[in-house]
Formats: sequence, structure tokens, C-alpha cells
Amino acid sequence: MLIALYEHDGLTHVVLTRRSLAMRSHTWEVSFPGGRADDGESPWQTALREAQEEIALDPGTVRPIGELDRFVTVGSQSLVHPMVGALPDRPKLTPSPAEVDQILHVPLTELVLDGVFREELWPIGDVVRPITFFELYGNTVWGATAAMLRQLLVVTLGVDDDVFLG
Repeated sequence: MLIALYEHDGLTHVVLTRRSLAMRSHTWEVSFPGGRADDGESPWQTALREAQEEIALDPGTVRPIGELDRFVTVGSQSLVHPMVGALPDRPKLTPSPAEVDQILHVPLTELVLDGVFREELWPIGDVVRPITFFELYGNTVWGATAAMLRQLLVVTLGVDDDVFLG
């Protein structure tokens, strides 16, 4: 998946999507552009291809920065490779209606405002797990996407992870 960052009006923004109701799973959830790798693709190639398919992001405009921690999602047991890339400016994007309902351009500073972050403990199987949430204007980001946003904030803004713990 691609975590695309860009500067606009003096603020760093991240590109998120709200998935289409036509999707077979995770409908209406906020996520990063991404999906399954095609045979022989690297995680970076997959991230660029999926972003081009889902939001018409020109892969030639993305400069690789690195990646966040890889992990396996709780629900679908999918291995996720969060790839981080920089864009030269605010991109002109178009959602693919079959996959994306809305494209969100979120300033990272919005994610650290009071009352935006919360964590809940959910029983999943025999284990109680912390589930991360960010409440944005009109959208809730939760689960794997929220966990990646949390790590992104710690890495990029130097936010002390204890800030999220209260």
C-alpha cells in the first residue's frame, strides 16, 4: 500500500481513500491505496500500481522515502507492506468508482489534535487487542490504517508514542 505525502499551504498532507460500497470487503472504510501484488511485483511496484488504478496517481511523480513496519492484519490475515512516498505537490487525483468513493487529503497536524485519537480494547478470539481510531471530519479511520497512521506520526513528526497512550 502507498502512504503518499505532500506539502501544501505549509502543511504535510497524507492521501487516504474511502472505499466504495461496491467493494466486496472493507466497504466504506478509510484506507491507503493498495491491494494484492501481481506475480513478480515488489511491494513498491504494487503500491504504485494500486495507487494508479484506485486514484489515478501518476507513479512517475512519487519519490520513494521508505516503508513502515510490515504486519499481518487481524481480520483478513493479510501481510501488509506500507510503502511511503513523497509527491512534489498536491496531486490531481480521480477516484476509480469501482474501488474508491472519496479521496481524502489530511494534514498530519489534524491527526494530533485533541480528541482525534482514541484506542479501544477489543476481544478478538482469545486475545484482547488494542484497536486504534482517528476521528476526522466526517470519517473514522480505524484498525490497520489507523495503526499505520500512528506509526507515521511517530516517525515523521517525532510525536512521542506516549502522547497516544494518554
